[in-house]
Amino acid sequence: MPDAAAKLVHITLPVEGMTCASCSARVERQLAKLDGVGAASVNLAAEVASVSYDPAKISAEAVKVAVEMTGFSVPERDVELAIDGMTCASCVSRVEGALSKVAGVSGVSVNLANERAKVTYDVTALADLVRSVQKAGFAASVVENAESFGKADDEKAAKRLRVDMLNLAFAVALTTPLWAQMVWGFLGTDWMLPGWSQLALASLVQFWAGARFYPPAWKALVAGSGNMDLLVVMGTTAAWSLSAARVLSTSSAGEGHLYFEASATVITLVLLGRFFESRAKRGTTGAIRALMKLRPDTAVVLSEDGQEVEIPASQVKSGDTLVVRPGTRVPVDGEIIFGQTHMDESLLTGESLPVAKDIGDLVTGGAINSDGLVRVLATRVGQDSTLAGIIKLIQNAQASKAPVQRLVDRIAAVFVPIVVGIALVTWAGWTLAGAGWEVGLINAVTVLVIACPCALGLATPTAIMVGTGVAAKHGILIKDAAALENAHRVNTVVFDKTGTLTQGKPRVVHIEGADPDQLLHLAATAQQGSEHPLAKAVLDR
Repeated sequence: MPDAAAKLVHITLPVEGMTCASCSARVERQLAKLDGVGAASVNLAAEVASVSYDPAKISAEAVKVAVEMTGFSVPERDVELAIDGMTCASCVSRVEGALSKVAGVSGVSVNLANERAKVTYDVTALADLVRSVQKAGFAASVVENAESFGKADDEKAAKRLRVDMLNLAFAVALTTPLWAQMVWGFLGTDWMLPGWSQLALASLVQFWAGARFYPPAWKALVAGSGNMDLLVVMGTTAAWSLSAARVLSTSSAGEGHLYFEASATVITLVLLGRFFESRAKRGTTGAIRALMKLRPDTAVVLSEDGQEVEIPASQVKSGDTLVVRPGTRVPVDGEIIFGQTHMDESLLTGESLPVAKDIGDLVTGGAINSDGLVRVLATRVGQDSTLAGIIKLIQNAQASKAPVQRLVDRIAAVFVPIVVGIALVTWAGWTLAGAGWEVGLINAVTVLVIACPCALGLATPTAIMVGTGVAAKHGILIKDAAALENAHRVNTVVFDKTGTLTQGKPRVVHIEGADPDQLLHLAATAQQGSEHPLAKAVLDR
C-alpha cells in the first residue's frame, strides 16, 4: 500500500457551477467511481476539487472530463512562475517550448526582463510545470500572489545588482592594462605587456569574471539549442585559446599577435550590459514597492468585547471592524459604519481634493483619512483589494509582450544557430582561400563577438519594464505592452477633470471685500487646525 500511495499524483481543479452541497457531493461521487482515483474531495465554498490519482491508470484530462460529465465546468487558470537562469531570447524560447509541451497547458508567455512566465492551464499539476522548466536547464518557482513580488524579489534584485557591480569592477580593473597598451599603440608608441602578464590578466577575466557565462552556455548546448551566452563563450574562448597557445608555444612571450585584449574587452562589455540590465530591473520594481507602501503595516481592529487591538494589516479578514484615525491610511477596502470624514483618494483618482465620506460610503485601502475618526467594515482584503488589483495590473503590463517583441522572439530563436553557421562558413572560406586557418579563426571569432550582445532579446522587454515602472511612479497605469506600443499614435488626450492636471495645492489669489486683511484674518482663524487643502491655502496666505 505505501508503494501504491507513493505513485499517486495530487491535483487541484477549479469547478464552476456548483451551488449547493448536493452539487459538490455529485462531483465527488463521479470522481470516486473512476478507476485509478485514490481520493477525491470537493470544497463547495472554495469551488475546488482535490484529486489524488494513479497516472498509470488514468490521466488528468480524464479527471477533467469526469467533472464536466456531471454538468459543471473546469475553467482555465493562470499561474505565474519565477524563472531563474535565463540570459537571452533563446532561453525564453526554450522555457516556452518546455512549458507548452506539458499536458493541459494552453498558453505560455515568458518575459526575459522580469524573469517571469505566465502559464494558462487547466488540469496540470504545478509540480509538472516546475519540473518541465528544470529539465530545460533553468530553476522555477511559483509566484503565489502579487504581494510576494515585494520584499523577496526586491532583496533578490538588490543582491544581483551588488554582485554584478563587483564583477564588473573586477573585470574593468584587470582589463584596463590591456586597454592601455592599445591606447599606446594608437599614439604611435610600440609598448606591449609581456605575454605572460597578458595571459594572467585575460585568464582571470575570462574564467573568473566571465564564469557566469559558461553554465548557461553548456546547458543550452546539452539541450541542443543556443543562446547569447554560447556566442560569448565561443567567441571569447576561441580568441583566448589562440593567444594562450601562442604564448605557451613560443620562446619569446610577446611573439606573434595576441588577442587577449579582445576576449577580455568583450567579457567586460557584456558584463557592463548585464549590470545595466540588473539596475533597470531593480529600478523598475520601485513603482510596485511604492504602491505596496501605501498599505499600512498594521491595522486597529475592534475585538468582540469592543477593545481596540493592533494587528498586522495582512491578517485583517473580511467582516472585521477597523478603527481609522485622522492622518492614517485605510488598511483595506471597506464601508464606513460610523463617523464622517474626508478621504484623500488621489492614488486612485488623481483628484487632489479629499472626498467627503459618510456612513455607508465605500473607502479604498491606501487612502488617507484627512480629518475624522471613522469605523470601517472590511469588505475586500488581500488579493481582492483595489490596491492589489492595481499592483497586478502593473505586473501584467510588465510581463506582457508587445507585438514587436513577438517578432523579436521568433528571430532570436534562430539567431544563434545562424550566427554559428556564418562563423563556420567564414572560417572555412578564409582557410580555403589560402589565408590560413589562424586568419580564418580570427575572422570567425569576429562574427561571434559582434553577435554577442543580447540587445535583440533584452532591449524590448526591458523598455517595457522601465516604461511601465516610470509611468506608475507618475500615476499612469498602462494596461499591457500592446497599449504602450500603440501610444505613439496618440495625437489627442482628453482629461475628464482638472484635478488630474493641477499640482493639487490650492492657493488664495484674490480676496474680495471692504477690508481684505480683516476678512483673511477671520477666515484663517476659523480654519486653524484643519487639514483640508483649502484651509491650508487660507492659512498660507
